[in-house]
Amino acid sequence: MGSCVGANIRHLREQRGWSQSRLAREVCQAARVSGEPVGRQEVSRWETGKRTPREWLPFLATALGVTVDALVTAQKTVDPPLPTLTEFLPEGDPLSPLECRTGRRVGMGTVSELQQRVHGLRLADDVLAGGDLIRPALRDVRRAVKLYRESSHTSEVGQQLLSQIGELAQIAGWIASDAGQHEEAERIYRLGISAARQAEDHTLAGNLAGSLAYQMSNTGREAEGLTLAQIALHDAGSEAPPKARALYLDRVAWAYTKAGGATGGQQAMRALGEAGQALSEDSEGIESPAYLYWVDAGELKVMESRVYTELHRPLRAVPLLREVLGGYDATHAREMALYLSWLVVALADANEPEEAAAVAERVISLGSETSSERVAERMRVIFDRLQDYTGVPEVAALLAEH
Repeated sequence: MGSCVGANIRHLREQRGWSQSRLAREVCQAARVSGEPVGRQEVSRWETGKRTPREWLPFLATALGVTVDALVTAQKTVDPPLPTLTEFLPEGDPLSPLECRTGRRVGMGTVSELQQRVHGLRLADDVLAGGDLIRPALRDVRRAVKLYRESSHTSEVGQQLLSQIGELAQIAGWIASDAGQHEEAERIYRLGISAARQAEDHTLAGNLAGSLAYQMSNTGREAEGLTLAQIALHDAGSEAPPKARALYLDRVAWAYTKAGGATGGQQAMRALGEAGQALSEDSEGIESPAYLYWVDAGELKVMESRVYTELHRPLRAVPLLREVLGGYDATHAREMALYLSWLVVALADANEPEEAAAVAERVISLGSETSSERVAERMRVIFDRLQDYTGVPEVAALLAEH
């Protein structure tokens, strides 16, 4: 019975996008007990069959929304298994070391230098657009791969180099995507997934997969984007650091929103709720990677407001967007233009075309200062949306000028 129950518990938990910590809390709540008589480790023991829930079965069933019989019975029909990230690796092995290495022997000092370069590129991306950074980003990727393949190093140094190549691929892929070079971005992301997996850094691999999923969702490959976003969440495991798990769920929410369907909106809102829960969870000693410094409650609000806009729920979207924009750093012109573009659409949906036109002017002003294909695409979206209000003088004047 143990393995059957464990498999069912895990399957039902992952269906809900819950971490083991979340399920432990839900079980305690269902049992109406204080403290934490059931914790993450206990749930892990149940799922692996090391321990049987026994007296906790009724409360597990309640928390998971099933009967006790369903929990202890082997399920004949289950959801088809997701693919794994191995299906998204590049062809061949572009990271295979050369048999005859001609480069120098490198150590941790070289790893630190590469780490600083990656961090600098991330900081530059906060204030510059993809068109400004694409050349140095691609150059850095080529140099890092060449360094790894041609130099000699210990296995520990090699693993650290792979992790830094993975981090570099994530930001370089993001920059390439922002520059509108989507095929190049996908190649870089896949390279990064390979590097992260070889370094056994599952959190980083999930971040790279989620970034590629996000691009797919935004470039007409919604079904692929949803599948890959789910894989990123699943493969990283429920024990991923809180910020990482929140980010994976954030991307799942967006993927559901873009994919649409009868339950897309509901699934998106549930994922957003889980993302907020993940961010607030006690890390239980698991430190989030430094490269996720930007993932916070404010970023989750940004995604929530965008989801509401995409779902045409302006009464929810407009207040959230105003709140986000009110506290945003004006020096980040690209992000400001993007967030304002969502406000334009939400205001148009709320039948406020005059104000939408005024905000659109700000988007155009900011967009003219940034070489971002994302901003250019959003400008096309708002011009298209405002076509419904050509009879409004402010809108007519805006469209005539631009």
